[in-house]
Amino acid sequence: MFPKIMSRQPKAVVLLSGGMDSCVTAAIAHETHELALVHASYGQLTERRERQSFDEIADFYSVSERLVVRLDHFAQIGGSALTDKRIAVPERVRAPLGAREVEVGDLSGGNEIPSTYVPFRNAHFLAVAISWAEVIGATSVFIGAVAEDSSGYPDCRPEYYRVFQQLVREGTRPETQIEIVTPVIGMRKREIIQRGIELGAPLDRTWSCYQFDDEACGSCDSCRLRLKAFLEAGVTDPIAYRAQVER
Repeated sequence: MFPKIMSRQPKAVVLLSGGMDSCVTAAIAHETHELALVHASYGQLTERRERQSFDEIADFYSVSERLVVRLDHFAQIGGSALTDKRIAVPERVRAPLGAREVEVGDLSGGNEIPSTYVPFRNAHFLAVAISWAEVIGATSVFIGAVAEDSSGYPDCRPEYYRVFQQLVREGTRPETQIEIVTPVIGMRKREIIQRGIELGAPLDRTWSCYQFDDEACGSCDSCRLRLKAFLEAGVTDPIAYRAQVER
C-alpha cells in the first residue's frame, strides 16, 4: 500500500501592519494558505509598537517566513501626519462611548482626504509583497484594505486593486500567477471584528493608534473607528486605552 501524500496548501504573502484589519486578513488567509508575512516600517509614529504586533501575530500563527522592510523614503517625502512631525495627528472631540451614546460624526472624514493619508503608500507595500511573492512562489498577496475608509484613502478602493492586478500581470514573469486578494474590503469595521472572533484571530495583539505606542490615545480617527466598531459588535476592545477615554 502506498503512503498517503498530503496535499500542500498554496502559499500566500500577507501584508501585516499589526493592525486589526490586517490581522483578520491574515486569519482569513490562514484558513486556506500557508502564510508568509511581510511588514513595512516607514517612519510612522508608532512603528515600534506596530512591529511588536507584527511579531506577536506571526508567532501566534507560527509563521517562519517573515520579511520586514524599511521604507524610510516616506519620512523624507513627508506630507502625512504619520510620517512628518511638523503635521499634527488630528484628534476628535472625545464623545462618550457608553452604549447608545456614540455620536462622533463621520470618522472617515467625508470626501476630504485626511492629513493621516500617506501618499500612494499601498502601491509601495504591494510592490514589495509582489516582488517577494514571485521569488518564494506564492500564488496570492493578501492585503487588509477596507473600502469603508476609501473616502479618505484613495488606495483603499476596490477599483485601485483591480487596476493593480493588471499591473501585476504585465510586470511579472509570463509564468507568474499572483492574485491580489482583499478579503475584508467590503466589510464594515464591526463585521471585521466579528469575522476575526469567529476565526480566533489574536485581536488582543493588534495596534491601531496613530499617536502612541504604550497605551492607545482613543482620540485619533483610527482609535475612534476601532472603539466604535467594537461597541457596535458588542465586544470589549482588549487593548489598553488612556485613562481619560470612556469605554
